[in-house]
Amino acid sequence: MSRSSLKNKVVIVTGGAKNLGGLVSRDFGAQGAKVVVHYHSQSAQQDAEKTIEAIKNSGGDAIGFQGDLTKVSEVTRLFDTAVEKYGGVDIAINTVGKVLKKPIVDTSEEEYDEMFAVNSKSAYFFIQEAGKRLNQGGKIITVVTALLAAFTGLYSTYAGAKAPVEHFTRAAAKEFGSRGISVTNVAPGPMDTPFFYPMEGADAVAYHKANGMNGELTKIEDIAPLIKFLATEGWWITGQTIFANGGYTTR
Repeated sequence: MSRSSLKNKVVIVTGGAKNLGGLVSRDFGAQGAKVVVHYHSQSAQQDAEKTIEAIKNSGGDAIGFQGDLTKVSEVTRLFDTAVEKYGGVDIAINTVGKVLKKPIVDTSEEEYDEMFAVNSKSAYFFIQEAGKRLNQGGKIITVVTALLAAFTGLYSTYAGAKAPVEHFTRAAAKEFGSRGISVTNVAPGPMDTPFFYPMEGADAVAYHKANGMNGELTKIEDIAPLIKFLATEGWWITGQTIFANGGYTTR
């Protein structure tokens, strides 16, 4: 089978019901993949059902999975579900994240714990379980943030909780590489989705736009093709974070 083909590949997409994860789910499904669409809360079930319907209408196959991935048992159950339904897993894509914009001095212990549970712990155990379950030549891709290359305040717990994922990724790339499994991160700039706006005022939105090409925020349509590339022809890239943010930040 060609490395560029997604036909009959089994793909898990966390946060796969809407926004970037939803687009990735639909795009992979349209290429003939079998997609496990993860969503966190009951409020996203309707979006998940629409995404699954779109995948099936485009020629792919899909099932939904609701679960809190900050619980390791739920990460395990997610992969169990994929294997029981489709016989294995080829590609594991994690788009889950939570943003908090707040001064360090105002951040509570509860907020800190939640941010690291969502952005760091769940990513670690998702990579761990993928390492146990993926077929030979599999792919693991995690969405992080362009703030990993920024020198800024107010995002200490968001960027701080995403930062360890780079270390997880490098270690996993070395540990899983003998099985042909590549492990990468994609770091978008601020994305023009409902995920972005609740934490940002009008002045901040204008600032973020001013730092990207054409005065624009990153669009999910800019990122989904890169994720597909890393899962197909770009398989030789491993252990790296790709900053896809229109010039918003760089290293």
